[in-house]
Amino acid sequence: MQTIARNFRCRRGEIDLIMMDGSCLVFVEVRFRSANRLSSARSTVDARKQRKLVRTAAMYLSSNRAYANYIMRFDVVGVDRNRDGSARVQWVRDAFRPAESFL
Repeated sequence: MQTIARNFRCRRGEIDLIMMDGSCLVFVEVRFRSANRLSSARSTVDARKQRKLVRTAAMYLSSNRAYANYIMRFDVVGVDRNRDGSARVQWVRDAFRPAESFL
């Protein structure tokens, strides 16, 4: 995968990574959780956060028309720190699909 942008910010929110995977434009949310948390990092991307990511992606596409006709995907990378200090990384490809009305 090729990185297109990092930490894209607009009034709607922020997207951590925007990448190309072949002919697919991928919006990636990266979440980190320390060992003392009960939920996993990837589980923190709830419906509210998903809506925010989709709206931010729409803002990105409105200002970067060259990508408007690409297939899009939303991935979540969860980084969970274990008690021993090591980390477990989970990359969830196509973690959620937006409703058509958001795009």
